[in-house]
Order: sequence, then C-alpha cells, then structure tokens
Amino acid sequence: MSKKLCITFDFDDSLSEPWLQELAQRLIDEGHDVWILTTRYDELHKHMYGREMNHEDLYSVAEFLGLKGKILFTNFQWKAKYLKDSCVDAHIDDNSDERLECYINKVKTKVFIHEDHDFEEVFEAWLKSKQ
Repeated sequence: MSKKLCITFDFDDSLSEPWLQELAQRLIDEGHDVWILTTRYDELHKHMYGREMNHEDLYSVAEFLGLKGKILFTNFQWKAKYLKDSCVDAHIDDNSDERLECYINKVKTKVFIHEDHDFEEVFEAWLKSKQ
C-alpha cells in the first residue's frame, strides 16, 4: 500500500452489517485508518432519544474490529459538519441524504452509499486509484 487512507463508516444499517464489517477489517489489515462516524447521540446526550438507549451493539462491533476509541458521534447533526474540515478521504453510509449534504456543503470527502447497486465496484476502483 502506498497511501494510508482515512475512511469512516456509518454504523446503523452500515457497519452493523457483517459484510461491511468484513470490508472494514480488510481496510484495517491493509493499514488504512478506519473510524466509525455515527449520527447517534453520544453518552452525554443519549437521554435526548426520549427512550432508553444504549450503544452495546455499536461498542461490540467497535471492539471486534479494534476500533474502540475511534467512534465519533454527530448527535443527530449532518455528517457533513464533521467531515467538512477533516482529513477523511472517504465515508461509507446507507443514507443518500448524507451524500447530498456533503455535496451541498462542498465537503471534499468522497461519500459512498453502500446501497447503490454498483457500490463495491465503484469503491474498489476509487481505492485502487488512491494506491
């Protein structure tokens, strides 16, 4: 690998899926810097859900992938706010509105929607182009 990339994954309906966990693990094994970027409320704000909420599922996957301490919570803000001035090269999500917000806000991070029919092909081509 010639360039270490910083890649973030959404959690709910994204990194919670086993096939995306496999992709994240492969990227980690290749030496890339992988993080979780979730819209969820953090521990200080989770009371705002209006119901009991815990992050056991999130923390379990993070621990499994070795990403404990590499979780960013947006507290239900658009991810564009967090990605705009970041060094994140790519973000993988299930919500196409997140990609639109990044486009509107001129975020340089490449946003991939894993539910797009050609996601795997497009992501792998992008990844190869960065090597």
